Parts: sequence; C-alpha cells; structure tokens
Amino acid sequence: MEPDCESARLNANDGGGRRVAAMKACAVVALCLLHAAVAGAQPVEAPLLVVPFDNPSREPRLAWMREGAAILLTDALAATGASVIDREERLQAFDRMQLPANASLSRASTIRVGHAVTASSVISGSVQLQGEHLVVRARVVRIDTGRLLPSVEAAGPLPEMFNVFATLAQRIRGTPAIASDGLAPSPQVFELYVKGLVAETPAAALSFLDQALKTAPAYDRVRMAIWDLHSEASEHQRALDVISPIAASSKLYRESRFRRALSLLHLKRFDDAMQVLRAMQAELPSAIVTNAIGVVELRRATTHQPGRATYFFSQASELDPTDGDLFFNLGYAYWLDKDAKAAIYWLREAVRRDPTDGDAHFILSVALQQTGATTEATRERELAERLSSKYKGWESKAISGDPVPRGLERLIEELVPSRSRIDSVITEAGQRDQEKLAAFHLDAGRRAFAREADREAIQELRRALYVSPYLAEAHLLLGRLYLRGGRAADAVEELKIALWSEVTVPAHLALAEAFLQIQDHAAARAEVERALALDPTSAEALAFKAKLGGPPRDIQSRVEGSPGGPHGKIFAKLH
Repeated sequence: MEPDCESARLNANDGGGRRVAAMKACAVVALCLLHAAVAGAQPVEAPLLVVPFDNPSREPRLAWMREGAAILLTDALAATGASVIDREERLQAFDRMQLPANASLSRASTIRVGHAVTASSVISGSVQLQGEHLVVRARVVRIDTGRLLPSVEAAGPLPEMFNVFATLAQRIRGTPAIASDGLAPSPQVFELYVKGLVAETPAAALSFLDQALKTAPAYDRVRMAIWDLHSEASEHQRALDVISPIAASSKLYRESRFRRALSLLHLKRFDDAMQVLRAMQAELPSAIVTNAIGVVELRRATTHQPGRATYFFSQASELDPTDGDLFFNLGYAYWLDKDAKAAIYWLREAVRRDPTDGDAHFILSVALQQTGATTEATRERELAERLSSKYKGWESKAISGDPVPRGLERLIEELVPSRSRIDSVITEAGQRDQEKLAAFHLDAGRRAFAREADREAIQELRRALYVSPYLAEAHLLLGRLYLRGGRAADAVEELKIALWSEVTVPAHLALAEAFLQIQDHAAARAEVERALALDPTSAEALAFKAKLGGPPRDIQSRVEGSPGGPHGKIFAKLH
C-alpha cells in the first residue's frame, strides 16, 4: 500500500503530463498517509491543563502568583513525566471561549475549557500566605466524568516556592519529579518574569522582563518572552538580538533557533533564515519547520531549484496530514505556479480539514472557474462570501485579472506538534462508501450530542465532515456544541456553513443564538426574520422574536448560558 501512496504523491508534485495523469491516483493519497501515520502511532495520554489559581485573601504580594502558580505547577507536573498543555495553548483556548486570561472558572467552565483543549483533567486551586509560609491547594476535575477529586495541599516558606509546587505535583500524580532545568534562578527573578507576562501594557511588560534579564541573563524564558513582545511590535532586529544568545545547551535552544529564523525571514534575510531552517530539519524533521522553508521559498525574489515552495509544502503535509494550513499552503502555491488542477485538489484537502477556511474556499472557486466548473465555482464563492465580506473587495482590487492576492501563505510560528489526530476509522473512507461512512459518524455525533458527551460528539462530527465537508446537519450540530461550550465565534462560522449547505429554520435560529452570545443583536434579529420568512408559523422563531423585543441587557442575561436558560429550551426543541 505504501509504495502506491508514495508514487501517487511524487507524481502529483511532478511537472508536465504526468501530474495530470496522477490526479486520480492522488484521490487516495491523503487517506493513505493518514492510515500509515495512525498505524504506527502509540496511544498518547491526554494532557493535563493547569489554570490560574485563586488568591482568596486578596493578598497583594500574591497577585502575580495566580499566573505564577499555573506556570510552576505545569512545569512540576511535566517534571513528573505528565503530558501538559503549555501556557500559550491555554491562552488560545481562553480567547476562543471569550474568557479573560486570568479568569476564575466555575466547575462547568473548567470542564468546557478542558474539552476545548482535549485535556484529561483540569487543575485549579488557591494560593495563600500564613505568616511567611506559602500554602497551595489544588483541585483536580476529571473531564471525562466531571468529577471533582479531593483537594491536595502543599506548604513551605515563600522563598521555597519551587519546592512547594514540586511537592504539590508529586502529590497530585503520585510520581516523584525529575530534575528540571527550566526553573528560574531565584523566586525574585521568577516574579519579575511572571509580572512581565501578565502586565497590562507592552511597555510595563518589557520593563519587568528587562529587569529579570539583567538579573539573570541566562534565564532563557525571559528572552523568549521579550522576543514575543518585539515580534508583535514588528521590531524584528531587536527580537533577533535578544533571542540569538541562547546557548546550544539550553532546553529552549531548538525553539529559539526557530524564532531566530522567523526574525530573519521577517527581515528578508532569506538565505540566513534558510540556513537555520535547513539545519533544524536535518537534525529532526518537522512539519512546521518544513512549512517555514516553503514560505521562505515563496517569498524569495527568485525561486531556486530544487527548493520549490510546492515541494516543501508537500513534504510538510506528509509530516502532519492533519493540519489544514499545510494543505492550504500547498494549494495556494500551486495556484501561484498557475497549476489550477493541482490547486483545486489540495485546496479541497484543506477544506476537508477545516470547512470554515474562507481563503481556501475563495481560491478554490477561482481555480474551479478557470477550469470551467462554473456551477461549483459559484457555490464555493458564495460560501466564502458568507464567511467573510473581504472577498468581494479582492475582486475589485485584482491585479492583472487575478483576484487572489499575494501574501496569503501561512507561517506557523509556534514550534509545537499538532495535538489533533484523525481517527484511523476515517482512513477507511477510500475503501468504503463515503456517504455511508459520513452517515455513520453523523449518527454517532447525534447520539453523543443528545447525552451531552460533547467531546465525543465533536470528534464524531469532525469525522463526518472530513468525509463529507458540506454536510449541513453536521455543521449545525457542531455549531450547537460550540454554543454549549461557550465558543460563540466558532459557532457562527459553523452555522454559516450549515445555512449555505441547507437553509432551514433551526439553522437560522441557532445562528441567531450565536449572534446573541457575541452581542450582535441586529444580526440575531435578521436571522430570526429569515427563519420566519421560511416558516411564518414557527413557534420557536416567534418565541425567539418575542424574547428579542426586551431591553438588550435583559436579552443578554436570558441568553447567557443558553443551554440552561429560556433560549436553551428553544435550543433543545430545534434538535
């Protein structure tokens, strides 16, 4: 099986007539690769997530320790051998769920965050001072059962905080910690570092971090945090200067080299960036590094053989067949190479992995139009424009008749492996009837949705959409799951696709619910009116319209936590 997959893959990248002849063979390539990846994979323990601790006594000296405790306990748990979710991924999850980065979570919110990052357990807790002793208590919530485990406690002198959290981690896991080289040289330096992370302004953050760096120039986490600030401010030379001194002996050396390459890329020092990235790739192959090499090739003034961008993007998609951005880059690069057929194939693979990818839908529509598939092109363009209004402007600004702008390639700037994996059952899609397989997973998703097994439901619906990307009911149920999990913005995108696939009253009302959660009352009213235009007698739509008649504050309070409120009853009826 593997040689056939590889042959099809190579032909897809080859020039001339062989590429066209290989397109049919490419129809099974991604699934073959997924099968090979999954077959060799071992079961991986679901990671632990630590969220900011509470400071119940509001002790000023411990204000920074809310975040500091989360970092210290995450490090200590990792030192016991546990799989953990890092701070960046936690912040991204909080942002998706519209939660403040330092929010104190209820148990229900804790479980929703755990679902969002596919954690096995979420750990929260509190920090207090008793005289000069630090007392730390942790609470573990099992995500699969929602069970709150007995609290765990550790205490010690404040200057011994590192040992306190090591003890806490050992009591949570029942496993002793191994030595870690990631600790700050002193509690004082760690405090400055954390205060820099949680500062409200970049200037204040840089002030704290600079103090920490002057005190401990070898504390590499500070350099990484300063690099983040300079990069976000587009001060790429300063970012390069601060990241370059990290030594080869550092635990953060590989990540620092990748960030150095990113700074060089942004400074348009492409040859230097390529040298760093190629050396990293030779040491340890990585989809993210290979993708970055492809981006460098795409941005160079001239393309040097054999390092074509399409070659590297293809290699990246082989290394991680689950990341839709890698397939988007491959399809986009083929479009820039004026190979519409190859672009269509790989962009379709991109939307299989992320049906809400508006850029992929738009470029796919342009490529389809060029090959004469007018009807399909029109539908793809309509979907893109439903997802975002920006695509209407692209055509008006088209250069040389091409509405697809340059610079859409996606540079992944976090050197972490993708946690998501497509289950091996999906790889059977090339051998079984795809409609039956999609229906099987859709039905499993329905049943999991009904019993509120949200994580399982999301997995099953994603499997259905991988096989059939425009399955209306799957998008509708996924949108409802995101609403139930507090991810209103993600719900809006899914429900827009559901409506594009099939216009129904339930989809309009679910989208109205999502708009209410993001406080877009005008858009919510518009969706209710559209539902009533379809069915003027719909009791659910009429009830929803009546609810919208109240003051905006009342509306928001009724909608908040929608599955349990008045709209939650309507929500349940829609299913």
